[in-house]
Amino acid sequence: MAVNLSKGQKVDLTKSNPGLVKVKVGLGWDTNKYDGGSSFDLDASAFCLNASGKVNSDRDFIFYNNKSIANGAIQLSGDNQTGEGAGDDESLAIDLSQVPAEIQKIAFCITIHDAAARSQNFGQVANAFARVVKDGTNEELIRFDLGEDFSVETAVVVAELYRHNGEWKFSAVGSGYRDGLAGLCRDFGVQV
Repeated sequence: MAVNLSKGQKVDLTKSNPGLVKVKVGLGWDTNKYDGGSSFDLDASAFCLNASGKVNSDRDFIFYNNKSIANGAIQLSGDNQTGEGAGDDESLAIDLSQVPAEIQKIAFCITIHDAAARSQNFGQVANAFARVVKDGTNEELIRFDLGEDFSVETAVVVAELYRHNGEWKFSAVGSGYRDGLAGLCRDFGVQV
């Protein structure tokens, strides 16, 4: 049975699931009825961070134009440009045993493509979530339903996987950004 988290809660992932090596982090969302003339294109991304909370290089930023880290331990499923249908809209497959030691944290984010030009924000997005499932079986281990109304934000750090005493933990973050992907990149040390 999955553990349901609220914003700010943390839970052990590997300690409570011995032998767990491969997981999938699924991100999903729906858009509210909106008549702004432009369709929504939300994107999942991940920032692989060192102990200082920064990427070691731009290759540690996973998004639709860079779908994996150098060794392939973390891979983005693809770019769903509509968000239609139930379940995960985009996901990242992670082999926890192969994540390089210098990566201490993986921040999972959702951004709205061209949000400013399209006058879109997360106030127009509903049912956003992050979940961790066992790779292969699709058994849901952890779920975090955002459930918050972000009225002006165009990017959200949804959740994080991080190392602690040799184990991986999951943190429900739910932190919004007004300046979208550029703001995330700036804060996490990616050159834009």
